[in-house]
Amino acid sequence: MRLSAFYIIVLSATLSALTPVMAATPTSKAVAEEEKLPKQVLTNQILYQFLVAEIAGQRGDLALASEAYLDLAKTTRDPRIAKRATEIALYARQAKAAESASKLWLDLEPQSVSARQTAASILLGGGKLADAKPYLQQLLAANRENAGAAFIHLGAMLGAQPDKTAGLALVQELAQPYPDLPEAHLVLAQAAARAGKFDLALAELDVLHKLKPDWEAAALLRLEILSRDGKFDGNTYAQDYLKRYPDAKELRLGYARALLNQNRLPEARDQFRILAKVVPDSPEMQLAIGLISLQMNDLDAADAAFRSALKLNYVDSSAVQIYLGQVAEARGRNDEAASWYQAVPKGPQYLIAQAKYAKLLAKQGRLAAARTYLHAIKVDNDADRVRLIQAEADLLREAKDDAGVYELLGEALATRPDSIELLYDHAMAAERLNHLDVMEKDLRHLLKLQPEHAQALNALGYTLADHNIRLPEAVALLEQALKLAPNDPFILDSMGWAQYRLGKLDIAVEYLHRAFSARPDPEIAAHLGEVLWAQGKRDEARKLWQTALTSSPNNQALLDVMAKFK
Repeated sequence: MRLSAFYIIVLSATLSALTPVMAATPTSKAVAEEEKLPKQVLTNQILYQFLVAEIAGQRGDLALASEAYLDLAKTTRDPRIAKRATEIALYARQAKAAESASKLWLDLEPQSVSARQTAASILLGGGKLADAKPYLQQLLAANRENAGAAFIHLGAMLGAQPDKTAGLALVQELAQPYPDLPEAHLVLAQAAARAGKFDLALAELDVLHKLKPDWEAAALLRLEILSRDGKFDGNTYAQDYLKRYPDAKELRLGYARALLNQNRLPEARDQFRILAKVVPDSPEMQLAIGLISLQMNDLDAADAAFRSALKLNYVDSSAVQIYLGQVAEARGRNDEAASWYQAVPKGPQYLIAQAKYAKLLAKQGRLAAARTYLHAIKVDNDADRVRLIQAEADLLREAKDDAGVYELLGEALATRPDSIELLYDHAMAAERLNHLDVMEKDLRHLLKLQPEHAQALNALGYTLADHNIRLPEAVALLEQALKLAPNDPFILDSMGWAQYRLGKLDIAVEYLHRAFSARPDPEIAAHLGEVLWAQGKRDEARKLWQTALTSSPNNQALLDVMAKFK
């Protein structure tokens, strides 16, 4: 809706509220409600203030529009205008004005549930939990028969609160008068889990189980808590629950996702196959089965599942066509793969498909043809042209032509000096050629343009650490990166490597274990093994390297570190 239209509706609705309604004979309740309202006369001054707000809104001055409605509400002390002032302030995202207007509305209409709900929501949205508490207590007490729904709504609002501990404390106080209300215990368990109080969360779920043993939402939360950080504790619970409640679709889906996080692909696929039988018309289930099968290299199963997803009209059919192309390519059916890639129409997946087709040509020894193909693709904007340049650089990288990658990206960067994507890629190309001065120059420029680019901070920090230079600066860069992406396994790996270079082996192992648990990458294994070796844990290091080498036999980082320590 256009802004001017919105304000016209607001003006019409509010003015209508101030004039008598020519309709059927009102009910006694309507008459009583009408008598409570102030007898407003539509004066020139009121009309003027309305027009000020309307014109400000049409001109895009939302702050002035909000201020004008709030002033009018204070002048008239009419709850209808106070309500409208609250709505306008919320629409204009004027937090202080919205809070003031909502309090005025509630003062003028103290029995209004809507006014109290709005005031509480605004205070919660502003992080003022203590101020919101009495309103919430009143709402719950006034409508005990619907207290369960109110608690569920409260839980949803608290999910966005940055202060999780304060959110937990608020729910604990609100839940005290409702010891037998399942929803109160569920919301309390959710708040405890968000605050990291997992024992408290599980204790609340135990109480909830006695009140409502078959509630799937509670079971799903327990599974999430037991499966956190890749733990296997939730598996036994999920298996037992599904034996008792085999039709629990949400719990089964949660269990399948937990298995995926644990990299237990065959078991995860089994759960998705069960779900696919329960919801046979779901293309999403077929896509999940196809993706897992592709990762397992079960190409027949992947092909069948992707084709089923297409038949069931999966919303992003172009993505499925690309997956089918990958399956065909893995089978060595290059012509079929090319057909799938080239069948992708213009849209979000189009350039991805074209890049894959070009890579297919290069893989067949037709690198020049692949590059020519990419050059010939017509695009509507420079961002897409940059993506094609990146795709061409990938072809050269696959061909081990690091100098060609560096030259290509350098030429593109000369005409696009502020391209974040090209700066990062050019920096990585420079690092491979040991042009560390160029790499640092690119990344420093990138960080001026985008200071919170976690991967650029990581790349620069790791490079300094890997070359064993300016280690305090490396650690400072990586600390910034971790603030932006605290669970990124590659940044954790970089920090672990920097700590190793500083000689802080225990701290290094802690970071590297976290990184490897989150992503068992062979290069992380190489780093972790080297630190374990330095700690004297040589058998543990050897075992880690051998296990990683089994799944990644050609990884150069692993081969180098194993050769280094013989």
